Formats: sequence, C-alpha cells, structure tokens
Amino acid sequence: MSSESLAAATFLLTDAEKFSPDQEHLTQALLAFIRTHLPRRDHAVFVITGDAGTGKSAALAQAFTHLQTMARNRADGLLAGTRNTLLVNHQEMLKIYQEVAGASTVLHKKDFQKPTPFINAAARTGIMNDVTFVDEGHLLLTQPDRYNRFNQDNQLAEIIRRSWVTVLVFDPHQVLKLKSYWDWPRLHQVIDQRPHTVFDLDTQFRVAGDAAVHDWINAFTAGQIKPLPAPSDYDLRIFADGTPLYQLIEQRDATAGLARVLATADFPFAVFGPEQWYVTAGTLRLPWDKFSMTATPWAQRPETLHEVGSIYTIQGFDLNYAGVILGPSVGYDPVAHRVTMDIAQYQDQEAFKNRDDLPDLAAAKAQIMRNAINVLCKRGRHGLYLYAVDPILRRALLSAVHEKE
Repeated sequence: MSSESLAAATFLLTDAEKFSPDQEHLTQALLAFIRTHLPRRDHAVFVITGDAGTGKSAALAQAFTHLQTMARNRADGLLAGTRNTLLVNHQEMLKIYQEVAGASTVLHKKDFQKPTPFINAAARTGIMNDVTFVDEGHLLLTQPDRYNRFNQDNQLAEIIRRSWVTVLVFDPHQVLKLKSYWDWPRLHQVIDQRPHTVFDLDTQFRVAGDAAVHDWINAFTAGQIKPLPAPSDYDLRIFADGTPLYQLIEQRDATAGLARVLATADFPFAVFGPEQWYVTAGTLRLPWDKFSMTATPWAQRPETLHEVGSIYTIQGFDLNYAGVILGPSVGYDPVAHRVTMDIAQYQDQEAFKNRDDLPDLAAAKAQIMRNAINVLCKRGRHGLYLYAVDPILRRALLSAVHEKE
C-alpha cells in the first residue's frame, strides 16, 4: 500500500500535508521536555490532549519518528542509542504503525507494541525504557484484566514506572469501556506525583466544515439538538430512512473514496464466530463488520463498503464521508428537549463489564455511550449523514433541518 493511500484513511500525514503551527510548537515543546527530563530520570509525563480530529496521533507519530532518527543515527549525544517505544491499545492502529515501520529506514516493527506485553516484559526483565509514547492513552486499562493478561491496577501507572519519560495522548471523550474508564481527576491521580506538563491541541483538522459543524456535533453528543448548520464546505444531512443514506455513501465512495456506514453498538454482534450479524436502519439491512487479521485498515478494504463499521474498527481513522446509524439506545425526551441514552438497549456488554468502584455507574455508562457517538460522528472529513432508529429522535433531528441557521 502506498504512503499516500495509507495516509488518506489514517492519522498519518501525506507528503503534501504540513503541520499546523500548533503541531510544530508541540513537537518542539515535546523534544525540549524529553531533553530536560531524560537525564534526570524522574519519570516525567508529557500529556497531549485535544478533541477528536485535532491531529494528536499525527503529531505523536511525527515526533516519535524524529526521536528514533536521532536515537539511531547517533548524531545527538543525549538521545543517541536511547531505548524508545510507542504503545497503542488498539489493534487496527497498531497494524498501521507496524506497516509504516516496515517501509521505513528509521523505524522498526518492534518499536510498536500493545501496552500489556510491554509492561509484562519490563516487569520480567527489569529493563527501563528511556521514552515511551502512548497513543490513544484513554484506552489504557484502569483495572486488572485477566483476558488481556494484565494483573496490575493501572496500565498508565505501570508504564510511567518503567519509563524515564512518558508521552501520552489523552482524550476522556473517547473512553469506550469501563475497564479503561478515565476522566481528568483519574489522570491527575496518576501523574500529579510526577513532573508533568499538558499540551492542548485545539485546531480541528478532520472535520473540514467551519466551527458551526464542530459545535453542532459537540452539542448533539452532549444531549442538545441545535438547528442544523449548512456550511458550503461540509455536507451535513439527516435522513428519514437508512437506504437513501447508504445509496449516497455508495455514490460518495465512487467519486471521492473512503465513504462508509457506521453504527452505534445497539445491534447484536459477536466479535468471533461464523455467524453473521446485521444492522437494521428502516428499510436498510447491512452486516456488521467482521474481525480481520489483515494488515489493511477496515475502511480501505473495498468489500467493507457493504458492511457497517463499529467504534472499534474506525476509532483513530479518517473517512471522507461517514453515514452514522444511531441505534435504539439513542432517544429523545421532547419535554426536556434532550437526547437520551438507554443503557439497557446498548449491545456492547463488554464495554460495561467489571466495574464496581465508580460512584455513579449509570452516569459512567451513559457517558461511554455518548463518547461512542462522539467518535463516530467525527470520522468524516467532508460529510456526515445521520439516521436515527428511534422515531422521536428522528423527528427531532429532521425538525432541526427545517430550523437551519
């Protein structure tokens, strides 16, 4: 796969794209932080935060490549020969990092790992890492998980213990499971005992429309339906049925590429097994995506145009156009004028497993559901198409079209 086609659907930059001033400033600040704290060996933490689509992963990948270049060409006295690793607790994103490494003269596939193997190997050998980068840090486990062979209490705390410097991408609005439940207070409980800094990226790159589109999506995921904006450079539409939404996605994929249908986890599914599971949206019926061992990202496989993607196959990746089906768990209270979450309807039971230490478990579950909507609605660079299964929510969204700003 070419670097251009790979970059088109991922967090990577194409050769024609350049960093924003914010991203350039971040890279400089990050490298200065590493140079300051690496000799001190004080387990310092650099946190990169920002909304979905602000270029956090792109900046992280670029900075890591720069660091490994200095580590391996041995021209930099301080960083020459340093032991550095990038971790990501997301199988699809790990595939991308390792594919990039396979074509690089600087990066090696072993530079990229999942957190649990890294932690367990470090615990076994006692070898310290110099600098550990963590992409999608909000996916790190915050409790033991036997299935993933993680026996300690918090993956971030373990990574910091085993690294002289830790660089973390963090967005609490992309937390998708209780076993990796994070918010700002929980993060500070871990990092406040170490030297740390927080760098905020606030320029939106993925959603190409003006600020009104971004604000509308944020308001919707927070529970409010505002009048639908109509920017000239972003195609935001509400549909009364799923079939015309899918037909438009097919047209967009034919003309622009990277157009896919996505859905909230409100339809039965199983990750493994031969049985095919389906998503229904009015007259539309399409199969859920299936787990794939291939190195190609889900959205770049041609056959997935005829599937429905989930938060787990699309998080961290870009589309040109996203058709999002809001399942029956997403409703609307016409009296309170609020978008509601019905926890009982949510089919991703893995997301709600094994948590009894949260003071308001129902609120945490509802927030995870809102986070999933946030992830799905911010995948499309040039357009977002919405269909709601719940008839009351669907009417409210269609009414917002008639109230266009």
